[in-house]
Amino acid sequence: MAAFIRLILFLLIAEALFYLLLRVYLRSLRRERLEETWDQRHPSLAGNTPARREFVRRSMIGFDKTLKSRLLLLVFVLPNLAVMGIIYWVNWQ
Repeated sequence: MAAFIRLILFLLIAEALFYLLLRVYLRSLRRERLEETWDQRHPSLAGNTPARREFVRRSMIGFDKTLKSRLLLLVFVLPNLAVMGIIYWVNWQ
């Protein structure tokens, strides 16, 4: 039983780390795309201006409610289902 608890703890720590890394990566991709959109729409204000920073900040507010952001939570679900399936298959077949 102790080995199973260690497995679950290790799995949760690995999932949390992977989730955080993926979240940072997806947010940076979105932020970069918004910055490029600003530069295309306002070529005279290209660069790191206060207006551009405000545009990106306002556009990133709803990012956590997008489908891509919500699907990221599958990082916690899918590995746990896989481990439970493997444990079931090994022990009860």
